[in-house]
Amino acid sequence: MHREAANSFERSTRHFFSNGIQFLLQLLNRKTVLILTLLFIAGVSGALWNMSRLSSSLIKSQALQSAALYAQAIEEARTLYSSEAVRRVAGVPGITVTYDYTNTPGAIPVPATYLIELSHHLSDKNPGMSVRLYSDYPFPSRKAEGGPKDEFEREALRYLTQHPEQPFYRIETFQGRPALRYAQADIMQASCVSCHNNDPNSPKRDWRVGDVRGALEITRPLDTFMAQTNAGLRGTFLMLTTLSLLALSGIALVIGRLRQTSKELELRVIERTAQLQSANQELAIEQGKSERLLLNILPPPIAQKLKDGQSNIADGFASATILFADLVNFTQLAEQVPPEALVAMLNEIFSAFDRLSEQYDLEKIKTIGDAYMVVGGLPTLRPDHPQAIAEMALAMREEIHKFNSRYHQNCSLRIGINTGPVVAGVIGTKKFIYDLWGDTVNVASRMESHGLPGEIQVTAATYECLRDDYSFEPRGSIEVKGKGAITAYLLTGRKSHANLYLTPASVA
Repeated sequence: MHREAANSFERSTRHFFSNGIQFLLQLLNRKTVLILTLLFIAGVSGALWNMSRLSSSLIKSQALQSAALYAQAIEEARTLYSSEAVRRVAGVPGITVTYDYTNTPGAIPVPATYLIELSHHLSDKNPGMSVRLYSDYPFPSRKAEGGPKDEFEREALRYLTQHPEQPFYRIETFQGRPALRYAQADIMQASCVSCHNNDPNSPKRDWRVGDVRGALEITRPLDTFMAQTNAGLRGTFLMLTTLSLLALSGIALVIGRLRQTSKELELRVIERTAQLQSANQELAIEQGKSERLLLNILPPPIAQKLKDGQSNIADGFASATILFADLVNFTQLAEQVPPEALVAMLNEIFSAFDRLSEQYDLEKIKTIGDAYMVVGGLPTLRPDHPQAIAEMALAMREEIHKFNSRYHQNCSLRIGINTGPVVAGVIGTKKFIYDLWGDTVNVASRMESHGLPGEIQVTAATYECLRDDYSFEPRGSIEVKGKGAITAYLLTGRKSHANLYLTPASVA
């Protein structure tokens, strides 16, 4: 109702301005005081419209902030309960953690049940406010109340599944009162995946870390916010009206007729200002294009060094992990499809690899034909570069399987990995790239070229970094040109007892 009144007032104000502008121009040189009066009326009308809009914005902002704080407090309560209470009693004789804690002697609720009970208590203690936790996959014991009950909740689940980092909210009538309905995603945590996937009563058993398992909704009535905001705005509007009247009286005593020269000068200033703004916008667009192009070629730290005027860029790194990957059977595929289709397929594969390099915070170095090179541990140092490269290698192999399924092909990857010291830098003055040098790079390339189709071959140095968390098959000693016999291993997967490797994106 409040919003409809504001919209109606806005339409009336615009109609007034449209019909009165021509009349004001005719009186401009004859009735200065009358014009000032009309301007005052227009100003008051505009102030009323702006006050109405400001009132709606303030009410919405206060309600959103309050709902977000409630949701944060509830989530923090569950996190604290899970990390302090549940973790401390784990393994204590006589105490169990279960969903059905009310019917189990010596039991305490699991974190999700604790959050649901906390939501019920908050709803009971705050009349008019509703706190709900619901999901598309409620456990059988909560099927009656754990699923979405209305269109808002169904839309919230759909939206949060696609945008888990953003809240979903709407102002609507709830239980006969205007209210803000605010929902945020309930994200599956690593500590909960095993419980949900292994519980015999779980309606869904393929959960992964980061999945949206439901929504936490806070519904806040707006009556209190509206009353407080409107009371403050009424006082502000009265003061504004008084000041406007005083200003109108003063201006009416000193204002004279407007001169045509002042109009022309104003028009010239506006024109020159518009030209300057247009030129600045074009310059900003071109600068943005150059910046994006440079960052697409070089890592941000290296690009910054070039912009700072450094010409010789070379850094030594004590430890980095290099991956070379080559598409097997791609030459045969090139003989079967047109050039345009071949390039499109190769672009699809390498674009998927590029997304994986961003996901695992790795640095793509280059592509050579149907070969791909990526490195971990530089130019920004990180201790887990062997694990990040291993995860990307496994993911690259999975991407090739998906590609084959989509296009009914039999391509495979031959991947080689090595860990050790390297030198990295930029050479040349034209078409320069960020490249790597050193024996570590050469051995990584040999691991790929002497590898097996569909396999991930690593050196002993990489194996020592990964053997505690990943599974390997020893390949034995292989003869490498220029290096002699080298012990090699085949990476087959992650060990079942190893902690799930979290990418920087999933941690954020």
